[in-house]
Amino acid sequence: MDRGTVGSASRGRLQVEVRTEGRSEIVTPVGELDHHTADLLREPLEHAVEQGRVRLVVDCSGLEFCDSTGLNVLLGARLKAEAAGGRVHLAGMLPVVARVFEITGAEAVFTVHDSLEAALDT
Repeated sequence: MDRGTVGSASRGRLQVEVRTEGRSEIVTPVGELDHHTADLLREPLEHAVEQGRVRLVVDCSGLEFCDSTGLNVLLGARLKAEAAGGRVHLAGMLPVVARVFEITGAEAVFTVHDSLEAALDT
């Protein structure tokens, strides 16, 4: 199994790590995803799709907050991945983040898994 760290970035309240595992690009945001930090997640998601890695798994287990800007980043990544024949899988959402997806109805357009392991097994 390919387990190479692709990179990481940090901007105050959000750190994003990216790695490739098998056929999945795993993007792990940790902290708060909002208007001020959204580009830190948008850039690696878009880069992955541009490089042909269209099975995106976002490990949300360390995501403590997500506002509408963050939600829009994930929705945009979903559209780009699906246009390229891929999907975005969300894994391990904390209840506070899951609630944002539930309230907005966004949970219906993503493949959501209880854990990263479950997302990688599909």
